[in-house]
Amino acid sequence: MSNRLSVITTRTGDDGSTGLGDGTRVAKDSARVQAMGDVDELNSCLGVLLAEPLPQALASVIAPAQHVLFDLGSELAVPGYSLMKAEQVAYLDEQIAALNATLPALKEFILPGGTRAASLAHVARSVCRRAERSVVALQHEAKLGPLPGQYLNRLSDLLFIFARSLNKAVGQTDSLWKRT
Repeated sequence: MSNRLSVITTRTGDDGSTGLGDGTRVAKDSARVQAMGDVDELNSCLGVLLAEPLPQALASVIAPAQHVLFDLGSELAVPGYSLMKAEQVAYLDEQIAALNATLPALKEFILPGGTRAASLAHVARSVCRRAERSVVALQHEAKLGPLPGQYLNRLSDLLFIFARSLNKAVGQTDSLWKRT
């Protein structure tokens, strides 16, 4: 790995194509590259969120997702390669249940916002939903197991609950949607 990424600028993508992990070249606007890019953007959003001063108990819930998203990117980058595990989805299910149990029940939709950290969690949630849509689009044209979509679906739910938990941790109430 020490020399694996020693050359960053290769100029091989100047023609609008990019190399996948198996050596094949595809257009940069293909469904596979779109999904890879959306997952990468989501991982970057989580990095920004984790750079905020967060309660350690909450940060430790989200931090592992960055590693899983990197695994997911690897799976997307190599057609036919499977790296995701059911345990990764199960972990999110456990965290969702634990965090949600500490929150008041929702009686109305909430608006993204509150604290800066909660707002960043909502941004990450919406990027996660886009990544999920991209993975679903890829599943229409390529063989891809169900775990990538399931993981992203659960992660977006967790990020919603995470945003609410961040607000609650500092006494910020949810901003309820007011119907007009």
